[in-house]
Amino acid sequence: IFPANSGNKEITWMMLEAGAETDVVNSVGRTAAQMAAFVGQHDCVTVINNFFPRERLDYYTKPQGLDKEPKLPVKLAGPLHKIITTTNMHPVKIVLLVKENPLLAEVEALQKCYKVLDLICEKCMKQKDMNEVLAMKMHYISCIFQKCITFLKEREDKLDGFIKSLLKGRDKDGFPVYQEKLIRESIRKFPYCEATLLQQLVRSIAPVEI
Repeated sequence: IFPANSGNKEITWMMLEAGAETDVVNSVGRTAAQMAAFVGQHDCVTVINNFFPRERLDYYTKPQGLDKEPKLPVKLAGPLHKIITTTNMHPVKIVLLVKENPLLAEVEALQKCYKVLDLICEKCMKQKDMNEVLAMKMHYISCIFQKCITFLKEREDKLDGFIKSLLKGRDKDGFPVYQEKLIRESIRKFPYCEATLLQQLVRSIAPVEI
């Protein structure tokens, strides 16, 4: 809890990578993220909420149960983990991270990745200590990957076309309508309607016209 309270993002990240648990509570029943939020260290809260141990992803690189093949090829685990743990959730940033890695920027690879993200999202919602923030993040990245697949299949300019669509502003004021619609669509498609975070987002967004 002390690194989070002090506002030191690097030490917070190092402790998480070393195996520090994020759901352990102190004597007053607060987690490190809750205590960091209480004292205004929001950068550390972001680090904690975006942390996803590599071993949890590596689980999908091995065949499970009756599966003969792993759900995620080993070669995709590293590039996917980089995207999962990014704290910059702008859709253009995520597409650029896909585009910069040739292993990832293929239809078949992205199909495998988004299906794994959907499984992680489901696990986050169904585990004892539900993590709605991480579940929503996995779902959001999955939606962007699925849109990447559409552009790779249908557009000659492929991911460059996707980026252009995300950045293009409407004529009257430059507002990026396509980007806004993509984000709203991902929220609308979140499969767990009972989630408190989803309900908060819907209440905030629904009254606002594009």
